[in-house]
Amino acid sequence: MQALEEGRRIHTQIIQSGCELDVYVANGLVDMYAKCKSMQDAQKVFDRMPIRDVFAWNAMILGHVKCGQGQEALALSHRMKQEQVEPDAVTFVGVLNACASLMALEEGSHVHREIIQGGFDSNEFVISSLVDMYAKCGNLENAWKVLNKMATTTHSAVVWNAMISGHVKCGLGQKALEVFQQMQREGVEPDAVTFVGVLNACASVGALDEGRQIEEQVMQLGFEYEDFVGSSLIDMYAKCGSIEDAWRVFNRMPMHNVVAWNALILGHVQCGQGHKALELFQQMQQESVEPDKVTFMGVVNACASVAALEEGRHVEQQIIQCGCDSDDFVGSSLIDMYAKCGSIEDACRVFNKMPTCDIVSWNAMLQGYAMHGHANKALEHFEEMCKEGVHIDNVTFLSLLSACKHAGLVNEGLHYFESLGLVCGVSATVEHYASMVGLLGRAGLSGYGTRSGQGHAL
Repeated sequence: MQALEEGRRIHTQIIQSGCELDVYVANGLVDMYAKCKSMQDAQKVFDRMPIRDVFAWNAMILGHVKCGQGQEALALSHRMKQEQVEPDAVTFVGVLNACASLMALEEGSHVHREIIQGGFDSNEFVISSLVDMYAKCGNLENAWKVLNKMATTTHSAVVWNAMISGHVKCGLGQKALEVFQQMQREGVEPDAVTFVGVLNACASVGALDEGRQIEEQVMQLGFEYEDFVGSSLIDMYAKCGSIEDAWRVFNRMPMHNVVAWNALILGHVQCGQGHKALELFQQMQQESVEPDKVTFMGVVNACASVAALEEGRHVEQQIIQCGCDSDDFVGSSLIDMYAKCGSIEDACRVFNKMPTCDIVSWNAMLQGYAMHGHANKALEHFEEMCKEGVHIDNVTFLSLLSACKHAGLVNEGLHYFESLGLVCGVSATVEHYASMVGLLGRAGLSGYGTRSGQGHAL
C-alpha cells in the first residue's frame, strides 16, 4: 500500500516491544521500507541487524533497483559475496535488473556465469531476467541464445516483452513486430507491456496499418484504458502522421493523466504543430494536471519549433518552480530552444548553471554556437569538452563540421574530419561527408581531391 508513515508508527511499537532485532521482524521492516522507497530507513534497520540472511540482502538489492539506484544494488551484491551469504534466485533477478538499468553488459555476463555455476539457469524468473538484461544492454544475440535454450512452455509474456522492447531500443522496429508475431504463434497472450513495446515498434518504423491492427487487439483484450497503452497508441498514431487517430484515442480515454497529455503534446510537436502543442499545454494546466519533465521537454521543443522566445522564458520559470531544471534532458532542451529562438546568451546562461552536463547538454551548446555562426566559440567549446573528458559522438562531430562550414574554416574542418576518427573513435557517416562537401564547395574547392597531386582522404 506504500503506507510509509503507518509503517514508521508500527516500527516505533516494535522498538518499544523489544522485537526489532528479531530476524523475521527486522526482515519485514527492511522489506517494508524498501518497497515504500525509503532506502535510508531500510539501511538503518539493515545495519542494526545482528544476523542478515539472504531475505534481508534481497530486500535491499531489490529496493535500490526499484528506486533507480542500480549502482548501489550492485555494490550490495558484491558486499553480500564478501560476507559469504549464498545468493538465491531472487538475488540474481535483482542483480540482473540492476545490470539492465545501468546497461552494465560486462557485469551482467559475469552474473550469467555465476547463475550457471549455481544451477539457477533453469529458473524461469532468472532466465527471463537474463533475456531482459541482454536485450536492454543491446546484446540481442545473447538474448536469443538464452531464449532458445528455454523450453517453449516457459516462454512467458515477460520474456517476449523483453525481446520486443530490446529490438525497439536497438532500432530494429520491424524485427520487433516479427518477434510479436512469433510470440502469438506460440500461443502466449500479450499483456499491457507487450502492447506498449509493439506500439513503440510501429511508431519507430511508421507502420500505421500494423498499428491499427494492434489497436483492434488492444480493444478485444480490454487494454484500451490502461494508461501507458492508451498513451502509446496516441504516440504511435502521431509518429505515423495520423494526428486524427491520436485525437480519437485521446477523446476515448475516460481520464487524461500526464502521460496521455504528454503523448498528445509531443505528437503535435512531431507533426510540426508547435502552436497547437502550446495550446494543449495551457489546456492541460487548466484541467489541473501537473506537468512533469517529459511535458516540459515537449513544450520547450514546441517553443523552439515556432521561435516563441517569451513563451519559452515563461516555461523555464515553471520548470524552475517544479524543480526540473537540474534534469539533463530538460536543460539540454532549454539550451536548444534558446539557440533556435535566437538568444545564444540565454542558452549559455542555462548551460553554465547546470549542476552536471552530459554529452547531450554539451552538444546542444555546440550546435547553438554553430547555428549562430560563432565558429571560434564552437571550437573553444569543443576543446573544453575534450579537456573535461566528455565522450565525443557523431552529433558532436557533425556540429563541429557545421561550425567550420558556416565560417569557411577549411583547414580546421579537414583537420577535425581526419583526426576525430583516429583520436575519438568516431566513424564518419553520410551526414559528415555531406557537411565536408558543403564546406569545400563554399570555399570554391568543389573539385578537391580529384585533381592530380591534390588527393585527400575525403
